[in-house]
Amino acid sequence: MGFRLPSIVVNAKQVLKAQQAQSSVPKGHIAIYVGEVEKKRYIIPVTYLNHPSFVDLLNQAEEEFGFNHPMGGLTIPCKEDTFIHLASRLHALT
Repeated sequence: MGFRLPSIVVNAKQVLKAQQAQSSVPKGHIAIYVGEVEKKRYIIPVTYLNHPSFVDLLNQAEEEFGFNHPMGGLTIPCKEDTFIHLASRLHALT
């Protein structure tokens, strides 16, 4: 009977990486991943999530891709330019 220490070490590393990634997000913000093929990480204010334009984008992503988020965070599989344009408009409103 043996111990499976290597798998414990791998799991611990994954947890630590997740905690480090989460800790780099300022209070009142959320990390999201945007892109059709290559996902790029963005930090946005949580207030964006309530804006009707952003809700439309989230609904489109849900309809097309469901809730499977392999990156471990909110993933929006749209063109990066589309997201940047929307985020710029929302930032101008605040």
